[in-house]
Amino acid sequence: MKAGIFLNGSGAVLILTSHESLSDPALGHKLLSKGIEKYIAFEVPVSLVEKRYGTHFTAVLGDLKQEDDLRVMDFDGRRIFQHFSFKEMGTPTYHDVDSAARH
Repeated sequence: MKAGIFLNGSGAVLILTSHESLSDPALGHKLLSKGIEKYIAFEVPVSLVEKRYGTHFTAVLGDLKQEDDLRVMDFDGRRIFQHFSFKEMGTPTYHDVDSAARH
């Protein structure tokens, strides 16, 4: 499991995913199906997410089934940035859909 902070046009979102990487094309397609076509993703340690979100983490994780590939942990950018420093974020992954694919 991976955890990532995704910066997109509507703000920041913290996601838990069963994908092996935040750069996995299948994850990009899943986010595209939810209207997120351009983003910068930073991996954060799952252990830190668990420590900082406590029982909410447990509830969200319990809802992450094997056939599912992502769960939104938090969609409040201000709160996400209060929980994590830039030093705790991994190397950024950039994702942008070709302009031809947008139409």
